[in-house]
Amino acid sequence: MWRPLRNPRRLGFSSFTDRDPRGFGLLQRDQNFDHYQDDGVFYDRRPGVWVEPRESWGKGSIDLIEIPTVDETFDNIVAFWHPEQPLEAGREYLFSYRLHWGERAPVRPYEFASAVATRTGLGGVVGQERKYFSWRFVVDFAGGSLPMLAEEAEVTPEISVSRGRVEITAARPLSATDGYRAMFDLVPDESEEPIELRLYLSLNGESITETWLYQYSPPAPEDRKLY
Repeated sequence: MWRPLRNPRRLGFSSFTDRDPRGFGLLQRDQNFDHYQDDGVFYDRRPGVWVEPRESWGKGSIDLIEIPTVDETFDNIVAFWHPEQPLEAGREYLFSYRLHWGERAPVRPYEFASAVATRTGLGGVVGQERKYFSWRFVVDFAGGSLPMLAEEAEVTPEISVSRGRVEITAARPLSATDGYRAMFDLVPDESEEPIELRLYLSLNGESITETWLYQYSPPAPEDRKLY
């Protein structure tokens, strides 16, 4: 699973349940200087960290907290393991793990393509008048078996959302990366509560990419501008 980070308007919280996790971390896949243009602290060179449990941790969740911030000098992202059973005062708990620092995770399912870019913006059909608000998501995948697929391969975007309606879905080859670009519009309901999104690409009913996750917080109904 790959979950792009956000700088939300309000405090964000996500929880990913698991049992005996094999690894999790905070990683930065975009290491292109041109995308940051920072010649002072060089954000394109910042290492990621991968947590590798060395024993069974049992049931629990990997919790992600995203704290709103006004600039890049504030550390606003936290990810940690949260055991299912509450810890008891006075009892000893042992958690053995190894930390890997660097550009990439030490392990990767190479048979699956990776999500390499996430872009969002106002939805709708180009050239047609918008009748209602929608928000577009564009996710680029690369690697895995994608460069070897035939042009006529019927790749399908598998999309699910916790609320709202999905429309204008597509998955097409992206020659610039030897990968695929998936796209869809989300039409939210009237609530401002976060919406959980899930996407992966499949071929003949089999997954060919990792699963992309996202948490989208719709604006207030009065702030949903069509242009």
